[in-house]
Amino acid sequence: MDFNQNYFEIFGLPVTFKLDLDGLSRRYRELQKELHPDNYASSTEHEKRLSMQWSSLVNAANETLKSPQARAIYMLELKGVDIDHNPVLPPAFLMEQIELREELESLEDDPAGLDKLDTFKVRVKDVMSGLERQFEAVVNEDDEKALTAVYEMQFMTKLMASAHHLEEKLLDY
Repeated sequence: MDFNQNYFEIFGLPVTFKLDLDGLSRRYRELQKELHPDNYASSTEHEKRLSMQWSSLVNAANETLKSPQARAIYMLELKGVDIDHNPVLPPAFLMEQIELREELESLEDDPAGLDKLDTFKVRVKDVMSGLERQFEAVVNEDDEKALTAVYEMQFMTKLMASAHHLEEKLLDY
């Protein structure tokens, strides 16, 4: 157990945006099986504590790497690139966000809102896929473009969360 490993190293993966998520999931289950408390029942308190700390680290690493947005942010952090919490984004992108928010809000009172919401979510997923491809293409060459892609991913992720929330509301969950 090396607590100095980065999240990719913990899972034996290369530091790359495009990951084999099934492989990540398999390796996660293997590590969790190794770290299960039953395996440390007769161990010293120190060994039990290390196992618990390692298990927490494996959980955090898995959560980060399985999410494209979190993985992108983590990759930039590994490069020493800081994420700004109030980024300056292109005005055209911000206008598009306002329009998408307004469109989403209009679906709440629309009799065909659920059907339109499905189409809306597909469009948001398509934009996210494009941003992920954009990030992957520039992450090793242009930190500014990679940062912009991450910031835009954050907006789209929040928009998708709002769409899911509206869906639950429309379905009376």
